[in-house]
Amino acid sequence: MHKLRSFSVAKLAEVFSRLSSRLHRTDGRPSAPLGSRILTNTDDIFKHNMWDHVQWTEEDKENARQKAKENSCINIPLEEQGKFDTEACQYWDKFYKMHQEKFFKDRKWLFLEFPELLPSGAKSQTTNGRLGDQQASLPQPTGSSTDTETRHRQHNGLTHHHRNADAPNHQTESGQGAAPDRNEAAIQAATFPGQHASFRILEVGCGVGNSVFPIVNSIKETDAYLYCCDFSPCAIQLVKDHPDYHDSVCHAFVHDICEEMASFPFPPRSLDVILAVFVLSSIHPERMQGIVNRLSTYLKHGGTFLFRDYGRYDFSQLRFKRGRCLSENFYTRGDGTCVYFFTKEEVHDLFSGAGLEEIQNLEDRRLQVNRGKKVAMHRVWMQSKYRKLYPPPPS
Repeated sequence: MHKLRSFSVAKLAEVFSRLSSRLHRTDGRPSAPLGSRILTNTDDIFKHNMWDHVQWTEEDKENARQKAKENSCINIPLEEQGKFDTEACQYWDKFYKMHQEKFFKDRKWLFLEFPELLPSGAKSQTTNGRLGDQQASLPQPTGSSTDTETRHRQHNGLTHHHRNADAPNHQTESGQGAAPDRNEAAIQAATFPGQHASFRILEVGCGVGNSVFPIVNSIKETDAYLYCCDFSPCAIQLVKDHPDYHDSVCHAFVHDICEEMASFPFPPRSLDVILAVFVLSSIHPERMQGIVNRLSTYLKHGGTFLFRDYGRYDFSQLRFKRGRCLSENFYTRGDGTCVYFFTKEEVHDLFSGAGLEEIQNLEDRRLQVNRGKKVAMHRVWMQSKYRKLYPPPPS
Protein backbone atom coordinates (compact mmCIF):
# COMPACT_ATOMS: atom_id res chain seq x y z
CA MET A 1 0.00 0.00 0.00
CA HIS A 2 1.29 3.41 -0.95
CA LYS A 3 2.21 5.70 1.89
CA LEU A 4 0.54 9.11 1.56
CA ARG A 5 1.92 12.21 3.22
CA SER A 6 0.03 14.75 5.34
CA PHE A 7 -3.02 12.64 6.20
CA SER A 8 -3.84 9.39 7.97
CA VAL A 9 -4.76 6.57 5.60
CA ALA A 10 -6.49 4.62 8.35
CA LYS A 11 -8.55 7.64 9.30
CA LEU A 12 -9.49 8.28 5.67
CA ALA A 13 -10.68 4.70 5.25
CA GLU A 14 -12.90 4.97 8.32
CA VAL A 15 -14.44 8.27 7.21
CA PHE A 16 -14.91 7.20 3.59
CA SER A 17 -16.65 4.01 4.69
CA ARG A 18 -19.21 6.01 6.65
CA LEU A 19 -19.74 8.46 3.80
CA SER A 20 -20.12 5.70 1.25
CA SER A 21 -23.00 4.13 3.12
CA ARG A 22 -24.80 7.47 3.15
CA LEU A 23 -24.08 8.65 -0.40
CA HIS A 24 -24.07 5.52 -2.57
CA ARG A 25 -26.93 5.08 -5.03
CA THR A 26 -27.48 2.20 -7.40
CA ASP A 27 -28.31 4.46 -10.36
CA GLY A 28 -24.85 6.06 -10.28
CA ARG A 29 -26.15 9.58 -9.61
CA PRO A 30 -25.14 11.40 -6.43
CA SER A 31 -27.77 11.41 -3.71
CA ALA A 32 -26.00 14.46 -2.30
CA PRO A 33 -24.27 17.37 -4.05
CA LEU A 34 -20.64 17.25 -5.16
CA GLY A 35 -20.38 13.64 -6.28
CA SER A 36 -20.50 10.14 -4.81
CA ARG A 37 -17.17 8.54 -5.66
CA ILE A 38 -16.08 7.54 -2.17
CA LEU A 39 -12.77 5.86 -1.38
CA THR A 40 -13.62 2.93 0.91
CA ASN A 41 -10.42 0.94 0.42
CA THR A 42 -7.19 2.91 0.45
CA ASP A 43 -5.56 0.28 -1.77
CA ASP A 44 -7.84 1.62 -4.54
CA ILE A 45 -6.67 5.22 -4.21
CA PHE A 46 -4.87 5.29 -7.58
CA LYS A 47 -7.72 3.72 -9.56
CA HIS A 48 -9.36 7.11 -10.20
CA ASN A 49 -8.26 10.71 -10.66
CA MET A 50 -10.59 12.14 -8.02
CA TRP A 51 -12.34 11.03 -4.82
CA ASP A 52 -15.30 12.91 -3.33
CA HIS A 53 -16.26 14.10 0.17
CA VAL A 54 -12.84 13.84 1.78
CA GLN A 55 -12.80 14.55 5.52
CA TRP A 56 -9.62 16.11 6.90
CA THR A 57 -8.06 14.99 10.16
CA GLU A 58 -6.90 17.51 12.73
CA GLU A 59 -3.37 16.72 11.60
CA ASP A 60 -4.28 17.57 8.00
CA LYS A 61 -5.77 20.90 9.09
CA GLU A 62 -2.77 21.85 11.19
CA ASN A 63 -0.33 20.94 8.40
CA ALA A 64 -2.30 23.12 5.99
CA ARG A 65 -2.37 26.05 8.39
CA GLN A 66 1.38 25.82 8.87
CA LYS A 67 2.11 25.69 5.14
CA ALA A 68 -0.10 28.72 4.49
CA LYS A 69 1.56 30.57 7.35
CA GLU A 70 5.00 29.80 5.94
CA ASN A 71 4.23 30.87 2.37
CA SER A 72 2.58 34.12 3.47
CA CYS A 73 5.16 35.25 6.02
CA ILE A 74 6.77 37.51 3.39
CA ASN A 75 4.42 39.82 1.48
CA ILE A 76 5.13 41.53 -1.82
CA PRO A 77 6.07 45.16 -0.98
CA LEU A 78 3.08 47.51 -0.98
CA GLU A 79 4.64 49.75 -3.64
CA GLU A 80 4.72 46.77 -6.01
CA GLN A 81 1.24 45.41 -5.30
CA GLY A 82 -0.79 48.01 -7.18
CA LYS A 83 0.16 46.75 -10.63
CA PHE A 84 -1.50 43.39 -10.03
CA ASP A 85 -4.81 45.24 -9.71
CA THR A 86 -4.44 48.08 -12.20
CA GLU A 87 -2.80 45.90 -14.87
CA ALA A 88 -4.92 42.78 -14.32
CA CYS A 89 -6.51 43.03 -17.77
CA GLN A 90 -3.09 42.98 -19.45
CA TYR A 91 -1.99 39.96 -17.44
CA TRP A 92 -5.12 37.97 -18.35
CA ASP A 93 -5.09 39.08 -21.97
CA LYS A 94 -1.49 37.90 -22.26
CA PHE A 95 -2.53 34.60 -20.65
CA TYR A 96 -5.25 33.98 -23.26
CA LYS A 97 -3.05 35.07 -26.16
CA MET A 98 -0.50 32.50 -25.04
CA HIS A 99 -2.85 29.58 -24.27
CA GLN A 100 -5.79 30.36 -26.60
CA GLU A 101 -8.63 27.86 -25.95
CA LYS A 102 -6.33 24.91 -25.18
CA PHE A 103 -5.83 25.46 -21.45
CA PHE A 104 -9.19 24.48 -19.92
CA LYS A 105 -11.75 21.81 -20.68
CA ASP A 106 -15.47 22.42 -21.04
CA ARG A 107 -17.23 22.14 -17.69
CA LYS A 108 -19.50 19.21 -18.38
CA TRP A 109 -20.32 18.99 -14.68
CA LEU A 110 -22.21 22.28 -14.75
CA PHE A 111 -25.74 20.95 -15.00
CA LEU A 112 -25.29 18.24 -12.40
CA GLU A 113 -24.38 20.82 -9.78
CA PHE A 114 -26.15 23.88 -11.22
CA PRO A 115 -29.44 22.69 -12.77
CA GLU A 116 -30.68 26.26 -12.22
CA LEU A 117 -28.84 27.13 -15.45
CA LEU A 118 -31.51 25.37 -17.49
CA PRO A 119 -34.96 26.86 -18.07
CA SER A 120 -37.92 24.70 -17.12
CA GLY A 121 -38.24 21.71 -19.46
CA ALA A 122 -34.75 21.98 -20.97
CA LYS A 123 -32.34 19.06 -20.84
CA SER A 124 -28.59 19.21 -20.53
CA GLN A 125 -26.61 18.14 -23.59
CA THR A 126 -23.73 17.10 -21.31
CA THR A 127 -24.72 14.97 -18.35
CA ASN A 128 -21.82 12.61 -17.87
CA GLY A 129 -19.14 15.03 -16.68
CA ARG A 130 -17.56 14.87 -13.25
CA LEU A 131 -17.12 17.94 -11.10
CA GLY A 132 -13.83 19.84 -11.20
CA ASP A 133 -11.75 21.36 -13.97
CA GLN A 134 -9.34 18.45 -14.17
CA GLN A 135 -6.95 19.57 -16.82
CA ALA A 136 -4.00 17.58 -15.61
CA SER A 137 -3.35 15.45 -12.60
CA LEU A 138 0.17 16.77 -12.12
CA PRO A 139 0.79 19.96 -10.16
CA GLN A 140 2.29 22.55 -12.48
CA PRO A 141 4.62 25.43 -11.68
CA THR A 142 2.93 28.44 -10.12
CA GLY A 143 2.08 30.87 -12.91
CA SER A 144 1.11 28.24 -15.50
CA SER A 145 -1.18 26.10 -13.40
CA THR A 146 -4.55 24.64 -14.28
CA ASP A 147 -5.88 26.51 -11.28
CA THR A 148 -5.85 29.72 -13.29
CA GLU A 149 -9.42 30.65 -14.24
CA THR A 150 -10.83 34.09 -15.14
CA ARG A 151 -12.54 37.49 -14.56
CA HIS A 152 -13.46 40.87 -16.05
CA ARG A 153 -14.63 45.84 -20.09
CA GLN A 154 -17.46 46.73 -22.20
CA HIS A 155 -18.82 46.23 -25.75
CA ASN A 156 -21.64 48.31 -27.18
CA GLY A 157 -22.63 46.22 -30.21
CA LEU A 158 -26.24 44.96 -30.10
CA THR A 159 -27.57 41.65 -31.36
CA HIS A 160 -31.13 40.41 -31.30
CA HIS A 161 -32.65 37.20 -30.08
CA HIS A 162 -35.30 36.37 -32.67
CA ARG A 163 -37.09 33.63 -30.78
CA ASN A 164 -40.84 34.13 -30.60
CA ALA A 165 -41.96 34.57 -26.99
CA ASP A 166 -45.46 35.71 -26.04
CA ALA A 167 -44.54 36.90 -22.54
CA PRO A 168 -41.68 36.32 -20.10
CA ASN A 169 -42.34 33.51 -17.65
CA HIS A 170 -41.30 35.21 -14.44
CA GLN A 171 -40.83 32.77 -11.60
CA THR A 172 -41.57 33.16 -7.95
CA GLU A 173 -39.53 31.43 -5.28
CA SER A 174 -42.04 28.58 -5.26
CA GLY A 175 -41.79 28.21 -9.03
CA GLN A 176 -45.25 29.65 -9.74
CA GLY A 177 -45.74 32.32 -12.38
CA ALA A 178 -46.03 35.92 -11.25
CA ALA A 179 -47.33 38.91 -13.14
CA PRO A 180 -44.55 41.23 -14.33
CA ASP A 181 -44.15 44.38 -12.29
CA ARG A 182 -43.62 47.89 -13.66
CA ASN A 183 -39.87 47.38 -14.02
CA GLU A 184 -40.33 44.08 -15.86
CA ALA A 185 -42.86 45.67 -18.20
CA ALA A 186 -40.23 48.29 -19.05
CA ILE A 187 -37.75 45.50 -19.74
CA GLN A 188 -40.14 43.95 -22.27
CA ALA A 189 -40.39 47.28 -24.08
CA ALA A 190 -36.65 47.94 -24.10
CA THR A 191 -34.27 47.16 -26.94
CA PHE A 192 -31.29 45.03 -25.95
CA PRO A 193 -29.71 41.69 -26.91
CA GLY A 194 -31.92 38.82 -25.76
CA GLN A 195 -34.84 41.15 -25.05
CA HIS A 196 -37.42 38.59 -26.21
CA ALA A 197 -36.05 35.73 -24.14
CA SER A 198 -38.07 34.56 -21.17
CA PHE A 199 -35.00 33.17 -19.34
CA ARG A 200 -31.70 35.08 -19.22
CA ILE A 201 -28.30 33.96 -17.90
CA LEU A 202 -25.13 35.99 -17.39
CA GLU A 203 -21.73 34.40 -16.95
CA VAL A 204 -19.14 36.84 -15.62
CA GLY A 205 -15.50 36.06 -16.31
CA CYS A 206 -16.35 33.62 -19.10
CA GLY A 207 -12.79 33.21 -20.36
CA VAL A 208 -12.71 31.30 -23.65
CA GLY A 209 -16.16 29.76 -23.12
CA ASN A 210 -15.69 26.57 -21.11
CA SER A 211 -19.05 27.18 -19.45
CA VAL A 212 -20.51 29.15 -22.36
CA PHE A 213 -20.71 26.37 -24.91
CA PRO A 214 -22.11 23.63 -22.67
CA ILE A 215 -24.83 26.15 -21.79
CA VAL A 216 -25.37 27.32 -25.38
CA ASN A 217 -25.73 23.77 -26.65
CA SER A 218 -28.31 23.06 -23.95
CA ILE A 219 -30.49 26.16 -24.38
CA LYS A 220 -30.43 26.67 -28.16
CA GLU A 221 -33.79 24.93 -28.62
CA THR A 222 -35.39 26.86 -25.75
CA ASP A 223 -36.48 30.43 -25.19
CA ALA A 224 -33.39 31.18 -23.10
CA TYR A 225 -30.52 33.56 -23.79
CA LEU A 226 -26.94 33.72 -22.48
CA TYR A 227 -24.78 36.79 -21.89
CA CYS A 228 -21.10 36.25 -21.21
CA CYS A 229 -18.38 38.76 -20.46
CA ASP A 230 -14.70 38.90 -19.69
CA PHE A 231 -12.33 41.84 -19.44
CA SER A 232 -9.85 40.16 -21.79
CA PRO A 233 -10.57 41.18 -25.42
CA CYS A 234 -8.59 38.15 -26.55
CA ALA A 235 -10.82 35.78 -24.58
CA ILE A 236 -14.03 37.32 -25.92
CA GLN A 237 -12.75 37.14 -29.49
CA LEU A 238 -12.00 33.45 -29.01
CA VAL A 239 -15.57 32.94 -27.79
CA LYS A 240 -16.99 34.73 -30.83
CA ASP A 241 -14.79 32.71 -33.18
CA HIS A 242 -16.03 29.41 -31.76
CA PRO A 243 -18.15 27.42 -34.28
CA ASP A 244 -20.98 27.02 -31.74
CA TYR A 245 -21.28 30.76 -31.07
CA HIS A 246 -24.37 32.44 -32.50
CA ASP A 247 -25.83 35.78 -31.50
CA SER A 248 -29.38 34.40 -31.66
CA VAL A 249 -28.72 32.64 -28.36
CA CYS A 250 -25.60 34.31 -26.91
CA HIS A 251 -24.07 37.76 -26.59
CA ALA A 252 -20.37 37.93 -25.68
CA PHE A 253 -18.91 41.30 -24.71
CA VAL A 254 -15.83 42.81 -23.10
CA HIS A 255 -16.53 44.12 -19.60
CA ASP A 256 -14.55 44.85 -16.44
CA ILE A 257 -16.77 44.04 -13.47
CA CYS A 258 -14.44 46.08 -11.24
CA GLU A 259 -15.42 49.27 -13.10
CA GLU A 260 -18.19 50.78 -11.01
CA MET A 261 -19.59 52.96 -13.80
CA ALA A 262 -19.36 50.42 -16.63
CA SER A 263 -22.80 49.49 -17.96
CA PHE A 264 -24.16 46.14 -19.08
CA PRO A 265 -26.05 45.59 -22.36
CA PHE A 266 -29.25 44.68 -20.46
CA PRO A 267 -31.31 46.50 -17.83
CA PRO A 268 -31.42 45.93 -14.07
CA ARG A 269 -33.60 43.08 -12.78
CA SER A 270 -33.55 41.33 -16.16
CA LEU A 271 -31.54 38.19 -15.31
CA ASP A 272 -32.73 34.85 -13.99
CA VAL A 273 -29.24 33.49 -13.25
CA ILE A 274 -25.75 34.89 -12.73
CA LEU A 275 -22.85 32.42 -12.92
CA ALA A 276 -19.40 33.15 -11.47
CA VAL A 277 -16.98 30.22 -11.67
CA PHE A 278 -13.39 30.84 -10.50
CA VAL A 279 -13.85 34.57 -11.06
CA LEU A 280 -14.14 36.45 -7.77
CA SER A 281 -10.97 34.81 -6.47
CA SER A 282 -8.96 36.69 -9.08
CA ILE A 283 -10.13 40.05 -7.73
CA HIS A 284 -8.70 42.00 -4.81
CA PRO A 285 -10.69 41.06 -1.67
CA GLU A 286 -11.53 44.71 -0.99
CA ARG A 287 -13.40 44.93 -4.31
CA MET A 288 -15.48 41.76 -4.00
CA GLN A 289 -18.42 43.09 -1.97
CA GLY A 290 -19.03 46.02 -4.31
CA ILE A 291 -18.93 43.70 -7.32
CA VAL A 292 -21.47 41.25 -5.87
CA ASN A 293 -23.68 44.17 -4.81
CA ARG A 294 -23.69 45.63 -8.34
CA LEU A 295 -24.20 42.31 -10.09
CA SER A 296 -27.11 41.46 -7.82
CA THR A 297 -29.05 44.51 -9.02
CA TYR A 298 -29.37 42.79 -12.41
CA LEU A 299 -31.10 39.72 -10.97
CA LYS A 300 -34.88 39.45 -11.08
CA HIS A 301 -36.58 38.89 -7.76
CA GLY A 302 -36.29 35.15 -7.22
CA GLY A 303 -33.22 34.99 -9.48
CA THR A 304 -30.18 32.95 -8.47
CA PHE A 305 -26.47 33.73 -8.13
CA LEU A 306 -24.35 30.59 -8.71
CA PHE A 307 -20.79 30.58 -7.39
CA ARG A 308 -17.87 28.18 -7.49
CA ASP A 309 -14.31 29.09 -6.48
CA TYR A 310 -11.24 28.15 -4.46
CA GLY A 311 -11.52 27.13 -0.82
CA ARG A 312 -9.12 27.85 2.02
CA TYR A 313 -6.07 25.55 2.13
CA ASP A 314 -6.64 24.10 -1.32
CA PHE A 315 -3.51 22.38 -2.64
CA SER A 316 -2.94 25.29 -5.01
CA GLN A 317 -2.69 27.67 -2.04
CA LEU A 318 -0.27 25.51 -0.11
CA ARG A 319 2.17 25.12 -3.00
CA PHE A 320 2.83 28.86 -3.33
CA LYS A 321 6.41 29.84 -2.55
CA ARG A 322 7.38 32.61 -0.17
CA GLY A 323 7.26 36.07 -1.68
CA ARG A 324 4.07 35.55 -3.75
CA CYS A 325 1.62 36.71 -1.07
CA LEU A 326 -0.21 40.03 -1.53
CA SER A 327 -2.31 39.89 1.64
CA GLU A 328 -3.87 37.26 3.85
CA ASN A 329 -4.90 34.27 1.66
CA PHE A 330 -4.42 36.36 -1.51
CA TYR A 331 -1.52 35.57 -3.86
CA THR A 332 -0.12 36.41 -7.27
CA ARG A 333 1.10 33.74 -9.64
CA GLY A 334 4.24 33.97 -11.72
CA ASP A 335 2.27 35.27 -14.72
CA GLY A 336 0.80 38.18 -12.72
CA THR A 337 -2.71 36.78 -12.30
CA CYS A 338 -4.06 36.64 -8.76
CA VAL A 339 -6.05 34.22 -6.61
CA TYR A 340 -7.87 34.35 -3.28
CA PHE A 341 -8.95 31.35 -1.17
CA PHE A 342 -12.37 31.53 0.53
CA THR A 343 -13.98 30.08 3.64
CA LYS A 344 -17.69 29.21 3.89
CA GLU A 345 -18.21 32.08 6.30
CA GLU A 346 -16.62 34.59 3.91
CA VAL A 347 -18.77 33.39 1.03
CA HIS A 348 -21.91 33.68 3.13
CA ASP A 349 -21.01 37.17 4.32
CA LEU A 350 -20.26 38.24 0.73
CA PHE A 351 -23.63 37.23 -0.71
CA SER A 352 -25.82 37.93 2.29
CA GLY A 353 -24.17 41.36 2.40
CA ALA A 354 -25.68 41.94 -1.05
CA GLY A 355 -29.11 41.09 0.32
CA LEU A 356 -29.25 37.56 -1.11
CA GLU A 357 -30.66 34.51 0.66
CA GLU A 358 -28.63 31.32 1.03
CA ILE A 359 -29.87 28.27 -0.86
CA GLN A 360 -26.62 26.32 -0.72
CA ASN A 361 -23.15 27.04 0.68
CA LEU A 362 -20.88 24.00 0.57
CA GLU A 363 -17.23 23.27 1.11
CA ASP A 364 -16.18 20.71 -1.50
CA ARG A 365 -13.21 18.67 -0.27
CA ARG A 366 -11.72 16.16 -2.68
CA LEU A 367 -8.65 14.04 -3.15
CA GLN A 368 -7.10 14.57 -6.59
CA VAL A 369 -4.78 11.80 -7.71
CA ASN A 370 -1.92 11.67 -10.19
CA ARG A 371 -1.88 7.97 -10.95
CA GLY A 372 1.34 8.14 -12.93
CA LYS A 373 3.34 9.93 -10.23
CA LYS A 374 1.46 8.24 -7.34
CA VAL A 375 0.73 11.65 -5.82
CA ALA A 376 -2.46 12.55 -3.91
CA MET A 377 -3.48 16.18 -3.39
CA HIS A 378 -6.13 17.72 -1.15
CA ARG A 379 -8.43 19.98 -3.18
CA VAL A 380 -10.87 22.43 -1.62
CA TRP A 381 -13.52 24.36 -3.55
CA MET A 382 -16.50 26.43 -2.50
CA GLN A 383 -19.89 25.94 -4.16
CA SER A 384 -22.78 28.23 -3.36
CA LYS A 385 -26.22 29.32 -4.54
CA TYR A 386 -27.93 32.51 -3.34
CA ARG A 387 -31.36 33.89 -4.23
CA LYS A 388 -32.58 37.45 -4.62
CA LEU A 389 -35.54 37.91 -2.31
CA TYR A 390 -38.89 39.33 -3.29
CA PRO A 391 -39.72 42.68 -1.72
CA PRO A 392 -42.19 42.55 1.14
CA PRO A 393 -45.79 43.21 0.14
CA PRO A 394 -47.00 46.79 0.69
CA SER A 395 -48.56 47.25 4.09
